[in-house]
Amino acid sequence: MIASSLHSPNVVPLVGFCIDSEEGLFLVYKYVSGGSLERHLHGRKKGGKGSSTLPWSVRYKVAIGIAEAIAYLHNGTERCVVHRDIKPSNILLSSKKTPKLCDFGLATWTSAPSVPFLCKTVKGTFGYLAPEYFQHGKVSDKTDVYAFGVVLLELITGRKPIETKRSPGEENLVLWAKPYLQKGKGAIEELLDPQLKCNLRYSNQIGRMIEAAAVCVTTEESRRPGIREIIAILKGEEEPVFSKRRKSSFLGNGCVIDCYSQLQQSNSEMKSHLALAMLGVSEFEDDDYLYVC
Repeated sequence: MIASSLHSPNVVPLVGFCIDSEEGLFLVYKYVSGGSLERHLHGRKKGGKGSSTLPWSVRYKVAIGIAEAIAYLHNGTERCVVHRDIKPSNILLSSKKTPKLCDFGLATWTSAPSVPFLCKTVKGTFGYLAPEYFQHGKVSDKTDVYAFGVVLLELITGRKPIETKRSPGEENLVLWAKPYLQKGKGAIEELLDPQLKCNLRYSNQIGRMIEAAAVCVTTEESRRPGIREIIAILKGEEEPVFSKRRKSSFLGNGCVIDCYSQLQQSNSEMKSHLALAMLGVSEFEDDDYLYVC
């Protein structure tokens, strides 16, 4: 079991397990009192009032902590571990707002970082699936890097990755954000969560997170950096990455597929989410490659 072999300050530790004759297997994890990042970013309090805004200092702390958790999975264990389901609901916060990655139900070992393998059944959450994984079932450490980029965009903007009630062109977070991402620090005003009241002392951190998010959601897996490079960007240990080559690569080839025309015969929520998740992907492959469960 992967979870039992993990030991990192930013990973929720497995305490043990129990087996019930009727209910089956139960895994017991250490209690993390602060709740999920999902609740802090997107949750609602009782009575319908919005939850208190997560301060920028906490958002930045979460970004660094989860990046380090991913780096541990990819490079700090005997075998590279790909989580495959990195998202705010799988990030818990301690009472001191220390982030901890949890839920390793979809995690898998790989032979080495950046060495992909094919998985016939694609599992995960709409909006966080890397294009090469969603279309072809191709799994590597870059699968987690893409999902982490979406989480960074959520931390920056306060938006969810897929929101069907938004205006046309704004439903898919990655697709909406990409024109702004190429501006780097110059896009703070357009991208920053309107609930945040950030002063100038955080502008460099915000700019670096925008830079990191941009390269994480690069369409081409081969041009997506590893998590160690992302950490360097977030901490300001590396020069800005927006060379002409990088700018063109993270924006993809400019081809956007509108899948609504292919799915218009069904109005189900699943089809709607599928269409939005596929927006911005350069190709739409045969159904033989697409298994979502």
